[in-house]
Amino acid sequence: MPGGRLTQQERERIAAGLAAGLSYAEIARRVGRPTSTVSREISRNGGPGDYRPQQAHRATVQRARRGTPTPPHTGARPVGTMEEEIIELAVRAGMPRMTARVHVDLLLSEDGRRTAAELTRRLKVSPASVSVAVNSLVQHGYVRRERDPQRRRDVYVVDDEAWYHSIAIGARQTRESARAAMAAAETLGPDSPVAQRLFRAGTFLERVVEDMKESADRWRTLLT
Repeated sequence: MPGGRLTQQERERIAAGLAAGLSYAEIARRVGRPTSTVSREISRNGGPGDYRPQQAHRATVQRARRGTPTPPHTGARPVGTMEEEIIELAVRAGMPRMTARVHVDLLLSEDGRRTAAELTRRLKVSPASVSVAVNSLVQHGYVRRERDPQRRRDVYVVDDEAWYHSIAIGARQTRESARAAMAAAETLGPDSPVAQRLFRAGTFLERVVEDMKESADRWRTLLT
């Protein structure tokens, strides 16, 4: 019932949503529960990588039988909760959930380095899922790929410079879009309403991206 304890069936649907890479908000909509309920359920039972519906249901039943009170809030957020919040922010910004999970795992690692095998083991996902995620992160400049010559395998690295490179790559892609719009406007001719619209959009994007690149260059030293 809405507001009551989650049922076994609802927990199965939550697990299916996580496996499909859905956001917490979308899972909550499909289950018919508040997003905060779904987020708390996942956080309390292993996080998005370790959530098991049957184990979660048994643990809830046992807590109810013991009458175990909810631990008092100490002010410090568990690492799992913080990780989930960062992932959710990335998903809302448009990053696929699996890509966000890989990125956050790298960000929160001690040295910012993981192999594909380590990511697969830690996140409990297939090597193919990790491969797609890291390729996207490398393409957008969030992560770089290094080769370990001793063990003959790739190592994925996230460091402070990654933020600069991601902005630089995004700026270049936006500039290409702006120039394509302006070229199309020139082809259509100045009297075309479509051309005028494209020219204004292209000019706006080009000016904004130039400001963004200049700002990134100016403040790059803060990262080193």
